[in-house]
Amino acid sequence: MINVFNKWSVEDIKIEDDGLKGYINLNPRIVPKTGARHAGHRFGKSKTFIVERLINRVIIAGHRAKKHKVTSGHCTDQAITAYSAVEKALEVVEKKTGKNPIAVFVKAVENAAPREGIVTIEYGGARYPKAVEISPQKRIDFALRLMTQGAYQTSFNSKKTLVQALSEEIINAYNLSNNSAAVSKKQEMERQADASR
Repeated sequence: MINVFNKWSVEDIKIEDDGLKGYINLNPRIVPKTGARHAGHRFGKSKTFIVERLINRVIIAGHRAKKHKVTSGHCTDQAITAYSAVEKALEVVEKKTGKNPIAVFVKAVENAAPREGIVTIEYGGARYPKAVEISPQKRIDFALRLMTQGAYQTSFNSKKTLVQALSEEIINAYNLSNNSAAVSKKQEMERQADASR
Protein backbone atom coordinates (compact mmCIF):
# COMPACT_ATOMS: atom_id res chain seq x y z
CA MET A 1 0.00 0.00 0.00
CA ILE A 2 1.30 3.45 -0.95
CA ASN A 3 1.61 6.01 1.85
CA VAL A 4 0.82 9.69 1.33
CA PHE A 5 4.07 11.68 0.95
CA ASN A 6 5.65 8.29 1.71
CA LYS A 7 4.72 8.87 5.39
CA TRP A 8 1.04 8.42 6.23
CA SER A 9 -1.32 5.55 5.56
CA VAL A 10 -4.96 5.99 4.49
CA GLU A 11 -6.06 2.39 5.10
CA ASP A 12 -8.02 2.98 8.31
CA ILE A 13 -9.64 6.28 7.31
CA LYS A 14 -13.42 6.13 7.13
CA ILE A 15 -15.63 8.87 5.69
CA GLU A 16 -18.55 9.28 8.08
CA ASP A 17 -20.66 11.65 5.95
CA ASP A 18 -22.60 9.35 3.58
CA GLY A 19 -23.20 12.17 1.11
CA LEU A 20 -19.47 12.72 0.58
CA LYS A 21 -18.34 9.08 0.35
CA GLY A 22 -18.23 8.98 -3.44
CA TYR A 23 -16.57 12.39 -3.72
CA ILE A 24 -13.61 12.25 -1.32
CA ASN A 25 -10.99 10.15 -3.08
CA LEU A 26 -8.57 8.36 -0.73
CA ASN A 27 -6.42 6.58 -3.34
CA PRO A 28 -3.00 7.82 -2.18
CA ARG A 29 -0.03 8.87 -4.28
CA ILE A 30 3.57 9.35 -3.19
CA VAL A 31 3.63 12.56 -5.23
CA PRO A 32 0.06 13.91 -5.41
CA LYS A 33 0.28 15.75 -8.73
CA THR A 34 -1.66 14.34 -11.68
CA GLY A 35 -1.30 17.47 -13.83
CA ALA A 36 -5.06 18.06 -14.31
CA ARG A 37 -5.62 14.68 -15.95
CA HIS A 38 -9.32 14.79 -15.06
CA ALA A 39 -9.91 18.42 -16.08
CA GLY A 40 -12.81 18.87 -18.46
CA HIS A 41 -14.47 15.58 -17.47
CA ARG A 42 -17.71 15.62 -15.56
CA PHE A 43 -17.09 14.79 -11.88
CA GLY A 44 -13.40 14.45 -12.79
CA LYS A 45 -12.40 16.30 -9.62
CA SER A 46 -13.91 13.49 -7.56
CA LYS A 47 -11.31 11.08 -8.99
CA THR A 48 -8.48 13.30 -7.77
CA PHE A 49 -6.85 12.47 -4.42
CA ILE A 50 -8.22 14.83 -1.74
CA VAL A 51 -4.75 16.04 -0.65
CA GLU A 52 -3.95 16.95 -4.26
CA ARG A 53 -7.16 18.99 -4.38
CA LEU A 54 -5.97 20.86 -1.29
CA ILE A 55 -2.58 21.52 -2.96
CA ASN A 56 -4.38 22.83 -6.08
CA ARG A 57 -6.46 25.12 -3.88
CA VAL A 58 -3.35 26.45 -2.13
CA ILE A 59 -1.86 27.27 -5.55
CA ILE A 60 -4.96 29.24 -6.58
CA ALA A 61 -7.28 29.83 -3.66
CA GLY A 62 -9.76 31.91 -5.66
CA HIS A 63 -10.62 35.51 -4.95
CA ARG A 64 -12.64 36.95 -2.13
CA ALA A 65 -14.29 40.23 -3.15
CA LYS A 66 -11.82 40.43 -6.07
CA LYS A 67 -8.78 40.60 -3.77
CA HIS A 68 -6.52 38.01 -5.36
CA LYS A 69 -3.41 39.34 -3.65
CA VAL A 70 -4.76 38.61 -0.18
CA THR A 71 -5.80 35.05 -1.00
CA SER A 72 -3.25 33.56 -3.38
CA GLY A 73 -1.22 36.12 -5.30
CA HIS A 74 2.23 35.25 -3.96
CA CYS A 75 1.82 31.49 -4.53
CA THR A 76 0.10 31.31 -7.92
CA ASP A 77 1.38 28.55 -10.23
CA GLN A 78 4.19 27.54 -7.87
CA ALA A 79 3.30 23.88 -7.45
CA ILE A 80 6.40 22.93 -5.47
CA THR A 81 5.80 25.79 -2.99
CA ALA A 82 2.21 24.64 -2.40
CA TYR A 83 3.27 20.97 -2.26
CA SER A 84 5.89 21.59 0.46
CA ALA A 85 3.57 23.95 2.37
CA VAL A 86 0.81 21.32 2.55
CA GLU A 87 3.30 18.58 3.54
CA LYS A 88 4.74 20.75 6.34
CA ALA A 89 1.23 21.75 7.48
CA LEU A 90 0.26 18.06 7.74
CA GLU A 91 3.44 17.40 9.77
CA VAL A 92 2.43 20.21 12.18
CA VAL A 93 -1.10 18.73 12.42
CA GLU A 94 0.41 15.33 13.31
CA LYS A 95 2.67 16.91 15.95
CA LYS A 96 -0.17 18.89 17.58
CA THR A 97 -2.91 16.24 17.50
CA GLY A 98 -0.89 13.01 17.70
CA LYS A 99 -3.19 11.52 15.03
CA ASN A 100 -2.89 10.61 11.36
CA PRO A 101 -3.02 14.07 9.68
CA ILE A 102 -4.81 12.74 6.59
CA ALA A 103 -7.65 11.43 8.81
CA VAL A 104 -7.75 14.79 10.63
CA PHE A 105 -7.87 16.64 7.29
CA VAL A 106 -10.65 14.42 5.87
CA LYS A 107 -12.74 14.94 9.04
CA ALA A 108 -12.04 18.70 8.83
CA VAL A 109 -13.37 18.75 5.23
CA GLU A 110 -16.50 16.86 6.35
CA ASN A 111 -17.04 19.35 9.20
CA ALA A 112 -16.49 22.42 7.00
CA ALA A 113 -18.67 21.31 4.06
CA PRO A 114 -21.95 23.31 4.10
CA ARG A 115 -25.15 21.32 3.53
CA GLU A 116 -27.39 24.23 2.54
CA GLY A 117 -26.94 27.55 0.81
CA ILE A 118 -29.13 30.26 -0.69
CA VAL A 119 -29.89 31.34 -4.24
CA THR A 120 -31.68 34.50 -5.30
CA ILE A 121 -34.86 34.09 -7.32
CA GLU A 122 -36.62 36.93 -9.08
CA TYR A 123 -40.38 36.97 -8.94
CA GLY A 124 -42.42 39.89 -10.23
CA GLY A 125 -39.47 42.27 -10.26
CA ALA A 126 -38.54 41.54 -6.65
CA ARG A 127 -35.66 39.33 -5.53
CA TYR A 128 -36.05 36.73 -2.81
CA PRO A 129 -33.49 34.42 -1.18
CA LYS A 130 -34.38 30.73 -1.36
CA ALA A 131 -32.76 27.87 0.54
CA VAL A 132 -31.25 25.07 -1.56
CA GLU A 133 -29.31 21.91 -0.81
CA ILE A 134 -25.72 21.98 -2.04
CA SER A 135 -24.42 19.10 -4.16
CA PRO A 136 -21.68 16.90 -2.61
CA GLN A 137 -18.96 17.97 -5.05
CA LYS A 138 -19.71 21.65 -4.47
CA ARG A 139 -19.71 21.04 -0.69
CA ILE A 140 -16.12 19.79 -0.87
CA ASP A 141 -15.12 22.66 -3.20
CA PHE A 142 -16.60 25.16 -0.73
CA ALA A 143 -14.82 23.55 2.23
CA LEU A 144 -11.40 23.49 0.53
CA ARG A 145 -11.76 27.04 -0.76
CA LEU A 146 -12.87 28.46 2.59
CA MET A 147 -10.07 26.62 4.44
CA THR A 148 -7.32 27.89 2.13
CA GLN A 149 -8.73 31.42 1.98
CA GLY A 150 -9.00 31.49 5.78
CA ALA A 151 -5.36 30.36 6.04
CA TYR A 152 -4.18 33.00 3.55
CA GLN A 153 -6.23 35.69 5.33
CA THR A 154 -4.62 34.77 8.67
CA SER A 155 -1.07 34.71 7.29
CA PHE A 156 -1.39 37.90 5.22
CA ASN A 157 0.45 40.85 6.81
CA SER A 158 1.20 38.87 9.98
CA LYS A 159 4.07 36.93 11.50
CA LYS A 160 2.25 33.63 10.92
CA THR A 161 3.45 31.61 7.96
CA LEU A 162 1.09 29.88 5.54
CA VAL A 163 2.12 26.51 7.05
CA GLN A 164 1.12 27.60 10.58
CA ALA A 165 -2.13 29.19 9.39
CA LEU A 166 -3.12 26.17 7.27
CA SER A 167 -2.37 23.67 10.05
CA GLU A 168 -4.39 25.76 12.54
CA GLU A 169 -7.28 26.00 10.08
CA ILE A 170 -7.30 22.20 9.59
CA ILE A 171 -7.17 21.53 13.36
CA ASN A 172 -9.88 24.12 14.11
CA ALA A 173 -12.15 22.68 11.40
CA TYR A 174 -11.50 19.18 12.77
CA ASN A 175 -12.56 20.36 16.24
CA LEU A 176 -15.60 22.26 14.83
CA SER A 177 -14.18 25.44 16.38
CA ASN A 178 -15.55 28.87 15.47
CA ASN A 179 -11.93 30.00 15.06
CA SER A 180 -11.99 28.12 11.74
CA ALA A 181 -12.93 30.44 8.87
CA ALA A 182 -14.51 27.52 6.98
CA VAL A 183 -16.68 26.34 9.90
CA SER A 184 -17.88 29.85 10.79
CA LYS A 185 -18.75 30.56 7.12
CA LYS A 186 -20.57 27.22 6.88
CA GLN A 187 -22.64 28.04 9.96
CA GLU A 188 -23.43 31.48 8.57
CA MET A 189 -24.57 29.98 5.22
CA GLU A 190 -26.77 27.41 6.95
CA ARG A 191 -28.26 30.10 9.22
CA GLN A 192 -29.13 32.25 6.19
CA ALA A 193 -30.65 29.24 4.43
CA ASP A 194 -32.70 28.40 7.51
CA ALA A 195 -33.99 31.98 7.72
CA SER A 196 -35.02 32.07 4.05
CA ARG A 197 -37.17 28.93 3.98
